[in-house]
Amino acid sequence: MRRGITSHPRRPLGAFLAVVVAATLAWSAPAAAADRYLCERQDGLQQLRIYEINRDNRGPFHDRFRDHALRIMQRHGFTVLDMWESDTGDRLQFVYLLSWPDEATMEARWEAFLADGEWIAIKRRTAAESGQLVREANGQPLARLSYSPACDPA
Repeated sequence: MRRGITSHPRRPLGAFLAVVVAATLAWSAPAAAADRYLCERQDGLQQLRIYEINRDNRGPFHDRFRDHALRIMQRHGFTVLDMWESDTGDRLQFVYLLSWPDEATMEARWEAFLADGEWIAIKRRTAAESGQLVREANGQPLARLSYSPACDPA
């Protein structure tokens, strides 16, 4: 006799399928529980960027970002939503928020920006004139939470 899922005398196909469905639901439950905290509104991806600035080069950093980086970023399709400076006394940080349609676009546009010949020349020139402007740069994508005021349907 051929043995298979349907031929086991103690485990009919219906019972087997019930076990498979239960296991699948149990496996996907943690992901579904985590997803319920995310806003269902799909308005793209935001990216938080934080640069620690060398305090002695505060002026040259802002000059370079304002006069050059923003213009070149715009040429590469960046959407800058807002910018801030944070000075805790110990650290001077430049913080800005970008908006992207999706992660693939974000990655492609960053790659193009960082490879831009004009940007490379400007970084080289400003570093020769003023030294290192940025100590550390970090970027992270942000997922809006379901209880964010921006997700409120009202």
